[in-house]
Amino acid sequence: MKIKTGDNVKVMRGKDAGKTGKVLQVFKAANKVVVEGANVMKKHLRSRKRGEKGQKIELAAPLDASNVMLLNEAGKPVRHRAK
Repeated sequence: MKIKTGDNVKVMRGKDAGKTGKVLQVFKAANKVVVEGANVMKKHLRSRKRGEKGQKIELAAPLDASNVMLLNEAGKPVRHRAK
């Protein structure tokens, strides 16, 4: 996989198609990447103590690496291939 942590990518498929962001994490074995601001999901957390309120937190879920494209210096999506 040519996509590394810190690369700028554009999401090409899914509910967030067209969004751009920085790669936060790469999961090579699963062929997935986490992109900042894309595929944001809400997770509900229970309260730990009695009388405390629960929370809803937002986190970026992994996307399949085939659904994103690297951006070049000009900000245009480019294809990449293994050499």
